[in-house]
Amino acid sequence: METLEKERGFRHQAARIGGAALLLMAIAASFSYGFVHESLTGHGDASATWNHLRSANLLLKSEIAGWILILICDIVAAWAIYVFLKPVHEALALLSAWFRLTYAAILGVSILNLLFVSLLSGSPEKFAGLGQGQLPAVTMLFLDAFESIWSVGLIIFGGHLLIVGYVAISSDHIPKIISILLLLASAGYILIHLAPMFLSASDPIVVVMEYIFKVPMIFGELGFGLWLLFRGGKVTAKN
Repeated sequence: METLEKERGFRHQAARIGGAALLLMAIAASFSYGFVHESLTGHGDASATWNHLRSANLLLKSEIAGWILILICDIVAAWAIYVFLKPVHEALALLSAWFRLTYAAILGVSILNLLFVSLLSGSPEKFAGLGQGQLPAVTMLFLDAFESIWSVGLIIFGGHLLIVGYVAISSDHIPKIISILLLLASAGYILIHLAPMFLSASDPIVVVMEYIFKVPMIFGELGFGLWLLFRGGKVTAKN
């Protein structure tokens, strides 16, 4: 009986930690990608982007710090969600953790490209051998590599959400609306990030998919994180 209580208490803590990690990740992503990355790279051409990066290198470093925090939170979330879902379906819970850890590894590779951008824009004199005219083009190559590699990772992340959503909908205590949002979000991540292999980013089909899946992609994992933080621990204490 004491061992069972300890296990319930452990799951209680895992739920709280996982929920906090998911919420912290959402805040960091809003800052690093939603605010900083868009403001630094959305200038239309390589020369303008290069000049802006040179004048805002500290802001770029803060973006990278945010991505590193996201990476750490992803690893913590993979563990916490596994611990929480293990009693529902141990094999699938473990598989979902491996999917998320694989995504985290791919995200780590993509972040390296931002580090290269920071080195180039922060100390361009060290790369004088490339020529001043080539530095903006090389910088754009690394920025495109960041986006492309991360996009591949998000397909894997969609697979993680698909498994978590399936296990959640099989559970008696996780709200069905959260499970459905997770499943819809998984479809959104997979379809939207597979689409560039066959369609252009501006294709109407891609635009429509982004519009349809925007809400579940935002609120699926965010809602799960809030539920884990405020209700998940209480559920594990009783079950």
